[in-house]
Amino acid sequence: MLAISSRHGIVSTRNRITTDAMQTGTRLRSTVMRLLASEGWLRQQQRRARLRRRIRRAAPCVQYFHQTDDPYSHLAVQKLEALRNAYAINFQIHLVSGPQAAFQGSSDLFADWALRDAQSIARDYGTTLPGTAYPDAPRVSAANDLLAAHLQAPDFPRAAIDIGNTLWSGTSLPGGLTKDGNAAVREGNTLRARLGHFLGGMFHFDGEWFWGIDRIRVLELRLQAEGFGAPSGSLCVPEPTPVDTTGMQASDVVLEYFPSLRSPYTAIGQQRVLDLVARSGVTLELRPVMPMMMRGVPAPRAKQQYIIMDAAREARYRQVPFGHIVDPFGEPVKKAFALYSGAVNLGRGLEFVTAYLRAAWTDGVDITTDKGLQTVASNAGLDWTALASASRNADWETALDANLQAMLAARLWGVPSFRVSGGRAVGAFACWGQDRIWRVENEIARRA
Repeated sequence: MLAISSRHGIVSTRNRITTDAMQTGTRLRSTVMRLLASEGWLRQQQRRARLRRRIRRAAPCVQYFHQTDDPYSHLAVQKLEALRNAYAINFQIHLVSGPQAAFQGSSDLFADWALRDAQSIARDYGTTLPGTAYPDAPRVSAANDLLAAHLQAPDFPRAAIDIGNTLWSGTSLPGGLTKDGNAAVREGNTLRARLGHFLGGMFHFDGEWFWGIDRIRVLELRLQAEGFGAPSGSLCVPEPTPVDTTGMQASDVVLEYFPSLRSPYTAIGQQRVLDLVARSGVTLELRPVMPMMMRGVPAPRAKQQYIIMDAAREARYRQVPFGHIVDPFGEPVKKAFALYSGAVNLGRGLEFVTAYLRAAWTDGVDITTDKGLQTVASNAGLDWTALASASRNADWETALDANLQAMLAARLWGVPSFRVSGGRAVGAFACWGQDRIWRVENEIARRA
């Protein structure tokens, strides 16, 4: 059987011990990921949380964790009053601080990205985010002191919006009547960690986490399903509807698309990207990058677990097949990229990426073997022998590194990422995540 080296083309098979060890590791990771991605696991977590609450004889409630210097929290809290009015359930508010560096992915880029992204989506969600810079620590502390007095009060949403607007606009804040902010943040951090999360702007309800304004729609659907609101299908915070680019023929607009073969979010967004390209006529430049953890980006276990569970939930929400996973970590993904270079040479690079993502994340194809890779090739419309030949001596690492440097230059580090340029606008717009495909379509429409 053929094996593909980590750098060049086709080489001889590695020794059996190394291969077996790799396959065992892949099998164990894949089993855990399949479990976490299953709807059964999510329902079990919900049942356990509900049982623990009933044992304590506690009333059902949604926990909201507000971080005053987090731009996403400032957007989310602007929807809190509407949620309280729409759903017959108590909302308990907690103050928290930001995530530790290990949970930020790229701690050098995290804050810059969060602010740019929140500003980019604020208007579409019917919210505002004043100012262009983060508040300093003394003013954040003063804001927490002021908000601590409102944590148990019905007016917290209005207070958080007013204080947040003042904080983010750079206007001076009055001193708090008490110095309770630090204590409130410590208590909020402790509860958040005990419940298993690390970010601000989070909602938690009976065993399930919902991140920021992007996931309020999913929280609402759960509350409706459990009888806390009318299951009318009407949401307080739906995902924004983009401009329809059908027939725009936006060929003078360039969409650079940075996917990863080991990204569940790439996998569940792939078809929507393909559909966007097809309907808009935008010029696509496919620029795959190495998976984050294989290029040194940290991801603690709690973050990995949340990502796979959230991606699976998003797949169900969008009715995208997902979950029969064979984790393409390490050597398998390097073998795939060696073949990808051959697929590009044969004019089927996009088809290969699409087929590989489906094989690894949906169909459970064992992409650690040549048989599995042959299945990928066939599904991409490629002859295996021709693909192997076209992949020989291909310097795929240089190409992937160039893609990575372009993505980092756009101040992004995660996948899938997008950069839109050309058309009627000067400069480029860049964003990250399958959550932003609607924003990418708006940008294409603006330029076309």
